[in-house]
Amino acid sequence: MFLKRLLLSVCLLFLPFARWRAAFLRKLRVFHHIGEKVTIQSRKIPLYPELISIHNNVSLASGVLFVTHDVIHVVLQNLDPDSYYPERCGCIEIMNNVFIGANTIIQYDVRIGSNVIVAAGSVITKDIPDNSIVAGVPARVIGKFSDLQTKRRLDPNLIMDPNSSRNKEKLWQEFQQKHKS
Repeated sequence: MFLKRLLLSVCLLFLPFARWRAAFLRKLRVFHHIGEKVTIQSRKIPLYPELISIHNNVSLASGVLFVTHDVIHVVLQNLDPDSYYPERCGCIEIMNNVFIGANTIIQYDVRIGSNVIVAAGSVITKDIPDNSIVAGVPARVIGKFSDLQTKRRLDPNLIMDPNSSRNKEKLWQEFQQKHKS
């Protein structure tokens, strides 16, 4: 099990694009399910990946951590060696049209609904309802996905190509304007 995860992680190092990594993991059936149009930035395979289901149009930023189990049983077993304490495991499901920000931690027995944005650094400890934006430790709803979608669609000031030197200069001018002392 450990060697398989290590080998898969090494293989992921050589796949330069997030979509390629998702397709590779889908082809090898590493996870319970990986849908279409999925991007996975991480190159690390979680323990018990078969307990994770990722649906369509999902983007996982760098450092997203799936926690499909806990190790409390080790502490309890050491405390009370004459009793048996089993490892606790659970599933994680990510529905359609979800973005999960960098360094988010997702605990087991959690379903993230459709049309959800999870802010970077969040800790997901319970189900996230559809059409939500969540943030924090633990994560809580801070807005609606549909509101952000409307705002982004209608905002004429959004720059489509940040690689253009003209657009970079415009971004710096806007930034400096907002942050004047």
